[in-house]
Amino acid sequence: MRVGIEDGIDAGLAWHFGNPVAEARLLTSGGGVVDLRNREVVEVSGADRLAFLHALTTQHLESLPVGEATTALILSPTGHVEHVLYGTDDGTSFLAWTEPGHGDALSAFLDSMRFAMRVEVRRREDLHVVWAGHQVALDPAWRVRDSDLGGVEAFLPVGVELPDTVGLWAFEAMRIAAGVPRVFVDTDHRTIPNEIGLVGTHLSKGCYRGQETVARVHTLGRPPRRLVQLHLDGSMSELPAVGAPLELDGRQVGFVGSSARHHELGPIALALVKRSVPVDAELVVAGIAAAQEPLVDPEVGLHVRPVLG
Repeated sequence: MRVGIEDGIDAGLAWHFGNPVAEARLLTSGGGVVDLRNREVVEVSGADRLAFLHALTTQHLESLPVGEATTALILSPTGHVEHVLYGTDDGTSFLAWTEPGHGDALSAFLDSMRFAMRVEVRRREDLHVVWAGHQVALDPAWRVRDSDLGGVEAFLPVGVELPDTVGLWAFEAMRIAAGVPRVFVDTDHRTIPNEIGLVGTHLSKGCYRGQETVARVHTLGRPPRRLVQLHLDGSMSELPAVGAPLELDGRQVGFVGSSARHHELGPIALALVKRSVPVDAELVVAGIAAAQEPLVDPEVGLHVRPVLG
């Protein structure tokens, strides 16, 4: 029984197939296929592609080994996250996915920055993305990249299908439990890389747009906000909406991004909170009590992800 998502950024994808707990256990065993066809794919080809991307993004890409997965951000001049690329290079082209609704803007920006470089940028609407556990057999002709959640993200030709066996309920719960933020869902227009643990950011590379902000905050410590995992009151049946205000003593101190019910941890969420909020303070979102687990150190901005036993 497939239950679909009716609204929001992932509308149209599967929420679950009748037993989210069994699906979660399938993920932890290295199995399962998750349909992520709403992710938008961009390809950068040409002899100068890696030097081009290296100069524009927060990641060290000019010497990227063939087949290695990488995540890169494109920042505003003031250091705020504007684009994200989850990609890999096969020696001929760099193929990456980004979040729904951002592919056109990303490809347009990259195309506008080519100047005289030997680079071609195009949307790949003929490809869609799936996540597959490491035990799932894939066609060796498909381009894949290692996922931050284990398993791989595979770029499949449209029309080629894998039987998706796990819905977004279990998949998102696994991601939130691992402390992996989803850019544009767990972030906002003011987010800088330091607040989310320098995701996709290489500190010892050359100049890129927004680098001054990243370097200054990293050197001095104390990012304005910090990413946390929230453990929500399990007695409440509802989960907070994306963007819901997070409060301390009636005062807004942040916002909640994604949330889900984990098969072991119960209801959990990711949130950005002000650095000054005590790490042991109990917060409230939509009337639900929420205890924090820090993912970014409020003093120095180091990223610490929870380890699930």
